[in-house]
Amino acid sequence: MMQPQLSAEQWQQYRETGYLRLGQVLDEAELNALQQRIDDIMLGKADAPYDRMLMQVDSLTGNVADAGPQTKGFKTPTLNYRKIQDLELDPLFLACMQKPLFREICAEVYGAETPVACFRAMFMNKPAGKGSFLAWHQDRWTDLDRDPQITVWIALDPATVANGCVQVIPGSHHSLLNPDDASGFLRKEQADALLAQHKPVFLELRAGEAVLLHNWLLHASEVNRTEIPRRAFSICYMDANTHSKRGERFSLIFGEGALATP
Repeated sequence: MMQPQLSAEQWQQYRETGYLRLGQVLDEAELNALQQRIDDIMLGKADAPYDRMLMQVDSLTGNVADAGPQTKGFKTPTLNYRKIQDLELDPLFLACMQKPLFREICAEVYGAETPVACFRAMFMNKPAGKGSFLAWHQDRWTDLDRDPQITVWIALDPATVANGCVQVIPGSHHSLLNPDDASGFLRKEQADALLAQHKPVFLELRAGEAVLLHNWLLHASEVNRTEIPRRAFSICYMDANTHSKRGERFSLIFGEGALATP
């Protein structure tokens, strides 16, 4: 049996606050490879299954509502993509997703014998001097018979207050604020009241560092006001027994029959 990488104290902190800093999860070679790979995918230079990947070009206005359509397929060669999903289909990103630390996290959250699937493996980007403001919300999905519980968010560039790092409200993950709203976004008056009572924590990270997030943890992010991008790889792990009302299928990451890298 592998030696656990996270302590009981760390798990207690996660359960209380809804997030946990995991430290450096990518070495320099892994980080450089993923940075180059995602740039190649954005520029159309990669041997990637573009027809199976959800891609969205970012807004030029800073308003997420003005971003391009989120649809399958390559859009245009640019480093200004906002989102690229289905990265479990790429061997480099899949290898990252299947790190022993992430297997340990999934086993702790979902149970050691529970098979684990990927709800989404997503590149998230705030291009240099651009990016879209993302309002306060909780991640939730009404298409599923149960919500995925965890996301591992990995910085591919330094994530700072200036370039729009994720900000969270610790302890806000214990219940849904708007359980009947499929979007998970707070109404303006809710957000105003929240910020009057709670001081957000800014999750600044060095490139290659990661944070574990409960999906109901309230979070938001600002635009990028710097000359460097804020690239990140966000992995949402789910109990593979989860059912989609639309019949959507999900890739198995941990368990018998899981995806394997070439």
